[in-house]
Parts: sequence; structure tokens; C-alpha cells
Amino acid sequence: MAPNEAVILEMRSITKEFPGVKALSNVNLKVKAGEIHAICGENGAGKSTLMKVLSGVYPHGSYSGEIVYQGEVQEFKDIRASEHAGIVIIHQELALIPELSIMENIFLGNEPTKRGVIDWKEARKRSLELLARVGLADDPDTPIKEIGVGKQQLVEIAKALNKSVRLLILDEPTAALNESDSQHLLDLIVGLKGRGVTSIMISHKLNEIEQIADEITIIRDGKSIETLNVKADGVDEDRIIKGMVGRTLESRFPDHTPTIGEVLFEVRNWTVQHPQVADRLVCKNSSFFVRKGEIVGFAGLMGAGRTELARSIFGHSYGKVLSGQTFMHGKEVRMRTVAQAIEAGLGYVTEDRKSLGLNLLDDIKTTTVSAALNKITRGLVVDRNREYKVAEEYRRSLRTKTPSVDEGVAKLSGGNQQKVVLAKWMFTDPELLILDEPTRGIDVGAKYEIYGIIQRLASQGKGVIVISSELPELLGLSDRIYTIFEGAITGVLTKEEATQESLMKLMTQTRKTA
Repeated sequence: MAPNEAVILEMRSITKEFPGVKALSNVNLKVKAGEIHAICGENGAGKSTLMKVLSGVYPHGSYSGEIVYQGEVQEFKDIRASEHAGIVIIHQELALIPELSIMENIFLGNEPTKRGVIDWKEARKRSLELLARVGLADDPDTPIKEIGVGKQQLVEIAKALNKSVRLLILDEPTAALNESDSQHLLDLIVGLKGRGVTSIMISHKLNEIEQIADEITIIRDGKSIETLNVKADGVDEDRIIKGMVGRTLESRFPDHTPTIGEVLFEVRNWTVQHPQVADRLVCKNSSFFVRKGEIVGFAGLMGAGRTELARSIFGHSYGKVLSGQTFMHGKEVRMRTVAQAIEAGLGYVTEDRKSLGLNLLDDIKTTTVSAALNKITRGLVVDRNREYKVAEEYRRSLRTKTPSVDEGVAKLSGGNQQKVVLAKWMFTDPELLILDEPTRGIDVGAKYEIYGIIQRLASQGKGVIVISSELPELLGLSDRIYTIFEGAITGVLTKEEATQESLMKLMTQTRKTA
């Protein structure tokens, strides 16, 4: 076989411009058939933009350069055209309809029919087979809005497998998954490789890339920097980081010496009922506290109840609170609405920024001040100069990549959207900031910056709660870590006591040891 016959995809000199910014500049990418090819780069480097060019989201004519797929030049006019050719993309921000069931989402636009009518019996049979392949045991009739974002990712994978896929593009596929579910998905991708499916994977989890990728193309500032052969070039995480940021990172976490004070916030005997299932408790008699200047982690497997606990505390915004009390500075506070929670001194950065953290129709400056409009109003009128100044200050301090704070948040990369959400809650100047998956979909360089911001907030005497599916992140950041299993807090470990093994043990048992 000639070398060029082994190449399934070649993208040549791809250039893509948006108003005020050149997102891609003469990018080149070559992917061999049957391999797992990773694309790495910092947020805003152009990774997702390149894949949207390939999949027809950005149609032919909106970019310059050439796409050669299976030996032929392609001019995809839309995503349906690329799917017809066997290219399927799963976006970082999932494209599922919340009101429809898992089964309906899997077959949306591609329903099995019998004599011109949708064959739901066949759809159910095939959906059960597809869900089994991705390891999702939920009933196919379950509405998407009733399952977490991690399970929704698995539905997207099942949806892709339903199509005749030859080249599968996965944009941050494990970002919302815990370690065991991530590993299951990685094994699934490797299994697809064994069946001749080529995969392109964008991920900020460098250990996963090192584990399964055959080759890695690094993109920096809209340009393709290099392509590395993982085995032949002896690639490790430090080598990938050097290519991504143009320098080495000596430590993944900034140095931080905590100054921990008295108890700031406390929750006692918190019990919450599931919003749809009356006999199911998502939080079971949970009690915990956070001290001034302390970073407290919450660890648990997907579905353990971490997010449900946080949202129910933050203005009763999830489920029905059956019992429990919350205290700030030793005094009981009642937070039955989000407005009351903000007034009490809480801020909450949600894990699902697209649905719950942002209004995608707003621009950056409007979003940044939206949770504390009273701080920039005179009478009933918003001070537009103050609004712009505040947003610009956060843009600079968080290093958000955008031409202007007048830019719509929908146009930002996922990681930069996360920075805008963080800015929104930092502007409220909360005494306790709850961060739910704060670095989901964020590159290693930006993670370091956000870790520094979290530590600075703690150094100011604020309390910080960090919910994360990445145990190394919790171990590197937290002063104490609570574990949750099936809605109950099962233990708490200090920084000195905590290891991945000790946390995983507490995350998989029902006995309360705290």
C-alpha cells in the first residue's frame, strides 16, 4: 500500500476568519485511516473551528483551503452532507432536545420506518442495543432533561453509532464524565478503531490522549504547530503541554499556603426529594461546613448527587427540600430563591454553562454584570460605562480570548464561555463561591489560571466549594474533601489524608465515616 493510500483525511491550508479575528491561519492536518488522532491546543486555539469546517457546520465557501477525504476533494455545504459521506461530529456543547426521550434523540432525523410510518418497536430494539454499547442502562423512554450531562454525552455517542460513521469527531467527549465512565468511553473509541472507524478527538485531558491516541496534532493561535507520533516520539503530558503553550509548566497547581479561619457556612441534615420521582431522595441527611479561606472539594461518581446538593442549597433550584438548615456566620439563613441565595452571600458556577450559566443571546458585558445589576445602576438605569469597565477588567484578569466585551457569548469557545460565567459570579463578590466542574473543557494553561483565581479568593477569606469529576484536581486544590455516594455524604478527608484510592473507596460505599 502506498503511503498516501493510508490517509483518510487531509486538510490543506485551512484559513477561517470571523469579524475582527482570524480563527485559523493555513492549518494543515493529515489523518491516517483507522487511527485515533488527537488535536490539542489552548482554548481559542481553533480546534473546534477546524472541526466545524471539516463537518460542514462552516460550509464550503466560508473558508479558504482544501478538504481531501477518502482521496477526493470535498465541498460540504452543510452537516448533512458530511454525515452522508460518513463524517459524524459530536460537539462539546451537546445538541440534544431536552423534552424528547433518549430514543427519540438517538433517531432524530434518521428514524426507522415501516411502510412510511416510524417503526417505534424497531427503534426501541436498536436503541437498547446502542445504549448497551455505550454502557447506559437508562430506559430509552426517559426524557433527556431527566438525565445528567454525563449521561447525555453517552446518548450523543449512541446517536453517532447509529449512523454509518467512517470518521468520528469527538470534541471533549469525556469532559463531563467521571473517571470510570471516561475509561469506558475511551475503551469504546479503541473498540471502534478495531472495527475500522477512524476517530479525531479533541480533549484537554492529556492523560487520556497519551493513553489512546496514535498521533497528536497541536494547534496554537490558529496555526498547526506540529504532529507527533505518540509511540515513536515518546510523547508524554509534559511534551504536549510544551507544544500547546510554547513553554513548560513546572507545576499544574500554583503554590498556595492556606489561611483558614472560623466556620463561614454550614449545612445540617439536608434532605432533598427528586423533582419527578417522589420516593427518590437525591440528598440524604447531608451535613458539612466550610471555613473562611478554605477550599472544600466534593468528590463522587456520576449521579452521586453532588450537583443536586449544590443546586438545592443555592436557592432551592433543584428538587424539593424536605428538611435541613443552612447557616452563615453561625446564623440561620433561608434561601428559598436564587435571589435570596445571592443576597445571603452565595455564588454558583454551574456545570452546564450552556443551559444554566449563560444566556447565549447576550454579549459578554451584559452577562458579566447580570447577577449583580444593583452594583452598576443609578436609580433604575444601568451605567453603561461602568458595565463596560467591569467587563473589561474581568476580561483582562481572566485572559478571556475575545476581540471585545461587546462580542456575543455564543461566539466564544467553551473554555472562554466558562471564564465569562466565572466573572459573572465573581462580580457579585460572594462570601461562598460554589464551583461545579469549574475547569470542564478548559485547557491546561487556562486551568492553571483558574486555580490561581480560586486560591486568591480563598486568600481573601472567602469560602470555596469545588465539585469536580477529576480527582487529581480535587487533590491539588482542596484543603478538605467530602465524598458523596447515592445522595449521602460518606466521609471527609483532609489534604494530608486524601489519595485517589482513599477517595474512591469512600465514593463507592454507603457507610458514613465522617
